[in-house]
Amino acid sequence: MATMQGKICLITGGTNGIGKIAALELARMGATVVIIGRNPTKTAQVVAEIKAATGSTTVDSIIADLSSQADIRHAASTFLERYQHLHVLLNNAGVLNAKRELSVDGIEMTFAVNHLAYFLLTTLLLDTIRASAPARIINVASGAHTLGKVDFSNLQGERSYRGMTAYSNSKLENVLFTIELAHRLQGTGVTVNAIHPGFVNTGWGKTGSSMTARLLSLFGPVMGRTPEKGAATSIYLATSPEVASVTGKYFFDSKEKQTAKQATDLEAAGKLWEVSAMLVNRSDTAPASV
Repeated sequence: MATMQGKICLITGGTNGIGKIAALELARMGATVVIIGRNPTKTAQVVAEIKAATGSTTVDSIIADLSSQADIRHAASTFLERYQHLHVLLNNAGVLNAKRELSVDGIEMTFAVNHLAYFLLTTLLLDTIRASAPARIINVASGAHTLGKVDFSNLQGERSYRGMTAYSNSKLENVLFTIELAHRLQGTGVTVNAIHPGFVNTGWGKTGSSMTARLLSLFGPVMGRTPEKGAATSIYLATSPEVASVTGKYFFDSKEKQTAKQATDLEAAGKLWEVSAMLVNRSDTAPASV
């Protein structure tokens, strides 16, 4: 088993599914693990479970609703108050909304949680990540990115909205963000990679009313892979010496895979970065080249 002694890892969506498994395994390897969760009671329960299962005393949590930019900023500042280093950032939390809803910031919810939360949290922590190099950033995308399109005239589903389309678009945005950030971090000792965890049975969709949600709930227990299988690639990218210098790539089942053609559009990746920075009011993000 790999050792992560002395490493500090931050995981969003760490209270359920593949995020919880990743937190558990990284703690088992000796890492200091900090999970971001939305529900205080559930988050405390998961921290207790991980400590009991691993014997680790270095499992921590931060409460934040990742659809809220104020919460994300508070989570980042709380982390920076407690820790001087960050060696692994796993952006894992995600949603699939059947109906178009707006966040507290007036941002379409799927775009806010699945893309902007990755962007804002990462850029807020980026100075500390760079100072902690060698360090790794892992963005949980999806094979659904192959169905995605970044239409800057309909970026938040303003003109038309379908839940699965918005989800696929957000997963494409995860890959484009990964490629752009990897470019901006060249030569810093920080790697950035995206993953497809596969169709994982995590109970996702049970509370939804859309046809997609009902299908996820119905077929998940039969066809879905286990959370352990789904988390394996995230854990591999966080810990394996084999990928210590690999960056700007997309992985499935711990192997590098080809992305969809639209995920190689460097012009779109750069424009998405600039639009994202504007939407979160950040002009001090990583420079275009290092």
